[in-house]
Amino acid sequence: MRAAQTHNHAATQPPEAGGEFVRGLGLLDSTMLVAGSMIGSGIFIVSADIGRLVGSPGWLLVVWVVTGALTITAALSYGELAAMMPRAGGQYVYLREAYSPLWGFLYGWTLFLIIQTGTIAAVAVAFARFLGVFASLISPTQWIIPPIALSRNYAISLSTQQLVAILIIVFLTIVNTRGLELGKLIQNVFTSAKTLSLAALIALGIFVGRNADALSANFTNFWSPGTVSPINSDLSFISTVSATGGALGMLIAVCVAQVGSLFSADAWNNITFTAGEVREPRRNIPLSLALGTGLVITLYLLANIAYLFVLPLDKIQHAPDDRVGTAAMEVMFGGAGAAIMAIAIMISTFGCCNGLILAGARVYYAMAQDGLFFRSTGRLNAKHVPAMALVLQGVWTALLVLPRIRLRDPVTNAPIVDASGVEQYGNLYGKLLDYVVFAVLIFYVLTIAGVFVLRRTRPEVERPYRAFGYPLLPAFYIVAATVILLVLAVYRTETSWPGLLIVLAGVPVYFFWKFLREKSRPA
Repeated sequence: MRAAQTHNHAATQPPEAGGEFVRGLGLLDSTMLVAGSMIGSGIFIVSADIGRLVGSPGWLLVVWVVTGALTITAALSYGELAAMMPRAGGQYVYLREAYSPLWGFLYGWTLFLIIQTGTIAAVAVAFARFLGVFASLISPTQWIIPPIALSRNYAISLSTQQLVAILIIVFLTIVNTRGLELGKLIQNVFTSAKTLSLAALIALGIFVGRNADALSANFTNFWSPGTVSPINSDLSFISTVSATGGALGMLIAVCVAQVGSLFSADAWNNITFTAGEVREPRRNIPLSLALGTGLVITLYLLANIAYLFVLPLDKIQHAPDDRVGTAAMEVMFGGAGAAIMAIAIMISTFGCCNGLILAGARVYYAMAQDGLFFRSTGRLNAKHVPAMALVLQGVWTALLVLPRIRLRDPVTNAPIVDASGVEQYGNLYGKLLDYVVFAVLIFYVLTIAGVFVLRRTRPEVERPYRAFGYPLLPAFYIVAATVILLVLAVYRTETSWPGLLIVLAGVPVYFFWKFLREKSRPA
């Protein structure tokens, strides 16, 4: 009955200008989209914070192993849903079919509001930040429009760094409106380049830059936590813990550390959004999910081993601006290391932006086909791509680059200023991304639980691929991710509950769109 209702919603939409999607993505292209969407700048940065939380080389690697196990397990489970329902929209469709259109909409709403757009904004600014290594004019404090205070905590500005980020978003959005072939070409070229760059960093770290002092320091006390950051709860009645506080303390530290590593390994599900453009989707999407996540997780784990071969853990923990990759390259190549790493990260972030822009618009297209988003985003242009969905995504993403957080001292609550007395600012999307990690995990848990739901409610549907290790591996993911969610709810309350509120804010919006859809139907 639910499927029939969905088809009726789609039938109310106007015909698409470009007809049907073109199935132009083969297995290699799909795998490149999975890997390219995952590899951004996180792998070069987040290990610093993870190291501060867990305090030992062994547990640093454990955090990445846990992330890898969760990511690959989720990808193998999604493969069953992708093979069952190889349609544009991917995860939106799975949630809609497993539960109800409301749950699909809440995912699409959160994806548009911040998951996809906020990530694109963050990655575009990362590109601009590292381009600034070569052009001093591109700076977060080189103002075109100086910060304008909107309130005690927020401002809006346009720096040269922000402008470059917006130009990258505009450029890649326009490129992707010109058809799948051009977007696919950029994705394949840049994913290949950044995969080779990451592999080169690994090889150099393990075989060329290995440092006897780092090896001695890291592998002598491989499991013993040294200096660690305390983990404070936002709830006054919950005690502060740390990785040195026994098994429970380490469990909490590993769970909290997942925020960075899971975010760095996220976006692997984007290939499911483009299912309408994948050749032999029942075969190629599950395969690309397995191959892409397996490749990236292997590279991420090896990259952290390379860091430990080159840098003592305390150097990883306290790398300037958390740029662990840059610190490792500077040990091996001196001053040139920063420039080499900047080039690698620019390649990585450019390709990542392209993949996220390409894939995200397909979800809004699917929502519009169900009458739950702007009608224009449910049409394809003459190049057979959802151009208006791409444009709307690009406009909102560019707007997310502009707002700033007015940074305040956590003790005195006074504005933070630099040595010359200039007020310091953070990026709004960075705060929103902290909020939404909690929501992303909720949707992953719900989607994988959907494998169980659909096995029960839709046993007759053909399943060309069945989730590997079912029911044990999907159940492992659900339990492990739920534990992480509970820990984050207690120890990262300030950023967890707002993420949930962003999701829940979509409920009245859903009923508004539903009302408009019903009103537009002929009597």
